[in-house]
Amino acid sequence: MNIRPLGLILLIISPLVWSAAKIEHWQTPQGSRIYYVQTDDLPLVDIQVVFDAGSARDGALEGVSALTTALLDTGAGSWNADEIAQRFESVGAQFGAGTSVDSASVTLRTLTEKPLFDKALETMQVILTNPAFNEADFLREKNRTLASLKQREESPAELASLAFYKMLYNDHPYAHPAAGMIETVSTFKVDDLRKFYQQYFVAANAMVVIVGNVSRQQAEQTAVKLVSGLPTGQKPAPLPDVAMPVKAAQQHIEFPSTQTHVLVGLPGTYRKDADYFNLYVGNHILGGGGMVSKLFEAVREKRGLAYSASSAFIPMLRQGPFMVSLQTRTDQTQQALQVLNKTLTDFIIQGPSEKELLAARKNITGGFAMRFDTNKELASYVAMIGFYDLPLDYLDTFQKKIEQVTVHSIADAFKRRVDPQLLQTVTVGKNLEGHQVRRSERSGRGHRSSEK
Repeated sequence: MNIRPLGLILLIISPLVWSAAKIEHWQTPQGSRIYYVQTDDLPLVDIQVVFDAGSARDGALEGVSALTTALLDTGAGSWNADEIAQRFESVGAQFGAGTSVDSASVTLRTLTEKPLFDKALETMQVILTNPAFNEADFLREKNRTLASLKQREESPAELASLAFYKMLYNDHPYAHPAAGMIETVSTFKVDDLRKFYQQYFVAANAMVVIVGNVSRQQAEQTAVKLVSGLPTGQKPAPLPDVAMPVKAAQQHIEFPSTQTHVLVGLPGTYRKDADYFNLYVGNHILGGGGMVSKLFEAVREKRGLAYSASSAFIPMLRQGPFMVSLQTRTDQTQQALQVLNKTLTDFIIQGPSEKELLAARKNITGGFAMRFDTNKELASYVAMIGFYDLPLDYLDTFQKKIEQVTVHSIADAFKRRVDPQLLQTVTVGKNLEGHQVRRSERSGRGHRSSEK
């Protein structure tokens, strides 16, 4: 049989630019949620199986979700890693697995010609329902992870991120990185991964996304095949709420570099937040719009204090971070911080101008359809919609929601949600005489029990 590589087909046939997608949704008897979009332009399908099993579910075993997911395709059923890879390669399919803060997922992209599709789907199903978790594979992946975590200590950007999340989230599950910490990963046993898999990789905690050139009947059969081999199990308890800091705090980490990494922010927004679109559009003006943003102009264009300066809201199940970031020459750290804070404070007090809002609307809505103009990108959007329980018409109404944002609504949202008196600041770099950034203790930040 002459198997045409998937990449070649994608080069030959140009994808349709999507302006909307009809998302169909149903639930299996075991409680798995299914989201399906039929696309007829290419003979392929993208499948994602997503679990509420991200690093926020690690508990004391920080990094266990990421290592569990990494081990899934190293052995399953009677196949080892090489045999699994060969099965996918023989039909031109692409398989992946990964962990974020909120979720863990496995993905498959395959052609829909029946013999090719059936073999790829069977392989995915065995990986999902019968991973081996062999000791030798576990030790190899564990050592690889530990080496990566050790290397992370040499990156000032990574050190800044670690400290920043810890300052914002303290003892909340969002505080630690998805890959974990050396002191936790080094203690893992293979049974820890098996237990995590058995608890969270269950049908009641699964969401299946199917986007491609398959019928509704084929989608139903595919979903059943993927989750029927999983125990029913149950969904985990909701994540605890995020508590806001009670006062500003500042932390400096000494690092032998000529540049200082700066992160400033606080817990921001979540996916179903009523303020989301106001914050999203406002942030585009403030620091999310690249070279046309207010932060970029103030820090880079007017003063040349940094190569770039940006801001972002990272919405998650609970309040993800609002983060303003820049890198600057170490002896300019204090000046850059002053400009950053003044620009942010002025924006919160004054809000955007009508001209800035119109430009942001045009920029956001003008390129929106291009963000999901391929099957794979559309599947990622559908997965986001399903996982965060957003309206099924989210893609259809997105531009309308953007158009409804006003100067007043942005200003109101920022005043309520971004308090300059609560900002947490992390700097990583050299502490030069006369340009010191003092380390401040964090206090009083108890907690109760990534735009697309």
